[in-house]
Amino acid sequence: MTLRVSEQNMPSDCDVIDDIEDMVTPHEPTPHERQFSRKSVVPRARRRKALPLPEELQADSVIPGTQKVWVKTWGCSHNNSDGEYMAGQLAASGYKMSDSPSDADVWLLNSCTVKNPAEDHFRNSLRKAQDQNKTVVVAGCVPQAQPRMDYLKGLSIIGVQQIDRVVEVVDEAVKGHTVRLLAQKKDNGRRLGGARLDLPKIRKNPLIEIISINTGCLNACTYCKTKHARGSLASYSVVELVERARQSFQEGVCEIWLTSEDTGAYGRDIGVTLPSLLWALVREVPEGCMLRVGMTNPPYILEHLEEMAKILNHPRVYAFLHVPVQSASDSVLMDMKREYCCRDFMRVVDFLKDKVPGITIATDIICGFPGETDADFQETLELVKKYRFPSLFINQFYPRPGTPAAKMEQVPAQVKKQRTKQLSALFHSYNPYDHKVGERQRVLVTEDSFDSQYYVAHNKYYEQVLVPKRPEFKGQMITVDIYDSGKHFMRGRMVKDTAVISPSISRPLQKGEVSGLAQELKGSCQSGVLAPSTLIGRWWRRADEGLKVLSAGLALLAVALLFVFESLQR
Repeated sequence: MTLRVSEQNMPSDCDVIDDIEDMVTPHEPTPHERQFSRKSVVPRARRRKALPLPEELQADSVIPGTQKVWVKTWGCSHNNSDGEYMAGQLAASGYKMSDSPSDADVWLLNSCTVKNPAEDHFRNSLRKAQDQNKTVVVAGCVPQAQPRMDYLKGLSIIGVQQIDRVVEVVDEAVKGHTVRLLAQKKDNGRRLGGARLDLPKIRKNPLIEIISINTGCLNACTYCKTKHARGSLASYSVVELVERARQSFQEGVCEIWLTSEDTGAYGRDIGVTLPSLLWALVREVPEGCMLRVGMTNPPYILEHLEEMAKILNHPRVYAFLHVPVQSASDSVLMDMKREYCCRDFMRVVDFLKDKVPGITIATDIICGFPGETDADFQETLELVKKYRFPSLFINQFYPRPGTPAAKMEQVPAQVKKQRTKQLSALFHSYNPYDHKVGERQRVLVTEDSFDSQYYVAHNKYYEQVLVPKRPEFKGQMITVDIYDSGKHFMRGRMVKDTAVISPSISRPLQKGEVSGLAQELKGSCQSGVLAPSTLIGRWWRRADEGLKVLSAGLALLAVALLFVFESLQR
């Protein structure tokens, strides 16, 4: 081999090196010496430069939508419906709903302001949550009516007409921010009934749908705190309510409760009447399902008595009406500003009892309202003796802060307690169902009994009938023979060889399942994993209204490109 070196780089005394060996000088070590020297070499590890510690992630550790939420509701069926809507939206947005307060990260407390004890329970739960370092969001009538209460300072609040924004409020609360949404919903200056009726919902009982037909009322009762929270009358349209009922039946519901602060006043703000709504709803009720009309005050039902009697006689409407009298004394009713006299109440009851045989009339009475005399109270006792109401809600008067009644001269506490006890004793002195033992009745089975030993069913008159706890009865209309009765219930046994009506036009939702969701979303809600469409939904609620049309197109384009990319990857 010949190695030629450029002359420019060659030493002057060198010519051409013809062989590689010529490059080795005589002073170079021999191969043997090289091998020997290797044996005496002690290798030394190279000192490497220390690697930097891994960089600590700076991402926000609080990710809204990953927490467990416990919802607690106090109060009326309207409040319960609001609680169901809020739970449904949170679940649809990825939050996991919990039945255990200790296991939950967030407590959503949905309050009632009707009586002092209800607010006391709410306040105690709030303190307990704070002691356990839970994230707290409050809702319902208490914070809506008095958002500046000391014990509500620093807390996020959802107003009674803002329940459709519950996800936004909880998202911010878990990040440590305080959000308060208390404004009234309006359309062209007209106050709306509240949030949309087609929102996701988790029904406490998958067989029962509670529909609020309006919010607020037309009265100005001097003892009522609810008016401060719910405001004046605002009704939903007949179309909205019928559509909600139709959707509920399609989800396996077999009983609908209509609720509001005063169902009798429904529609007066939008130019329709309660009977017109009820006739529209009755047409949607499948065979074997039932409709229950909620509480109505006497002034607003008087002009509809004829039509109401026809509706309550309908086979798919419970012959039941809740009409609060509060007192049989006209002077007390005047101080309450109830806008009717005792004779008006009696006219409602007498007419309906005559035209709707067997009807159940439930009523409320307040004991110890300011200025109530012994003679006033005696009139109330006589009214109860006359009608022997099978369902009677007895309330000791509690002055609610900010109401006119709180400033009136109060009846001594001991007198209020004594009157409450006396009226309760009268109520428990008669059994309204003894004469029904031996009857054969058709009943709709919808609930578990309080002690979980029976199923609870209701007959045409919405009287409670306990039946054996057999799974095949749940959600069915069955025929029973009444063999026993108590103060608040009857017991019935299934009659053999009689028809069982399965009223649901669809399979009922499972307990905890979200109503009103597209099928592809249900799995992601139950697993707690956010589907892409759910993520889009969370973003959509935050988007500016003016950009939504453009944004929707861009979002759909992004999703399409994502699918194309994934297809190419495969």
